[in-house]
Amino acid sequence: MISWQPFSRLAEPVTRRPLTPASWSLSLYTPRVAQPLLLLSNDDGYHSEGIHVLADALESLGEVWVVAPDRENSAVSHALTLSRPLRLAQIAEHHFTVDGTPTDCVTLGIGQVLKGRTPDLVVSGINFGANMGDDVHYSGTVSAAFEAAIMGVAAIAVSQVVGKEFSYVHAGRFARLIASRVLERGLPAGTLLNVNVPPQAPGGVRFTRLGKRVYTEGVVEDTDPRGRRCYWIGGGDPVWEDIPGTDFAAVGAGFISVTPLQLDMTDREQLARLEQDIAGWKLEGS
Repeated sequence: MISWQPFSRLAEPVTRRPLTPASWSLSLYTPRVAQPLLLLSNDDGYHSEGIHVLADALESLGEVWVVAPDRENSAVSHALTLSRPLRLAQIAEHHFTVDGTPTDCVTLGIGQVLKGRTPDLVVSGINFGANMGDDVHYSGTVSAAFEAAIMGVAAIAVSQVVGKEFSYVHAGRFARLIASRVLERGLPAGTLLNVNVPPQAPGGVRFTRLGKRVYTEGVVEDTDPRGRRCYWIGGGDPVWEDIPGTDFAAVGAGFISVTPLQLDMTDREQLARLEQDIAGWKLEGS
């Protein structure tokens, strides 16, 4: 059994400040004054170290509940289980597992486990490995946060980049800092924060956009023990484009990357161009 080290010594209690009138112009998930209710999930599974570090790190901020997959669900994206019933198991007080995806966990956590109580914040992680650039579309960690945003709850996804002698300590510390700020100030509706922490002690925080990566070998052909041909997807190491202002550039320089992501993926520039050419889209007989 792994012994989880408490994080209560790493920060002072959170002091809440009222929203300023300027911030009221945004559509926000409204912060609450009472003790916050936090729901945690991940895609590495309940028995991963990262989610227990996260729970310890956020314990001083409010009432923490954990609903996580009972096994690893990396790269399942936003999959929702509809073809079979789901099973919910209580592991400890406020701690549950689900035999489903991260999206299933958030859905059951909000709709069943919390019994009608809406969390003030959902935090997904701490993921073992980065979730930057294009990978956010595949990530179960990020998708759990997206599901919370769809359900109208403020959300954060936290990932720990793996490297030599990496530790979850810095990710845990920053998770508490960013969670406290979101609880104080809220988030625009439909927006989540995607956090990636470098393997070494971070040099600070940078606010970024998504980067771009290409895998050197998208598909790797192999042979199984019975001599049958098989394939591995994503077998090669990723190559990141060195683009200033991106999450990869920030983490590569030793900084924590914070990227705001939106549910609305509409390309508004292209929409405007299409609307200008509406006459050319007239259907026959109309």
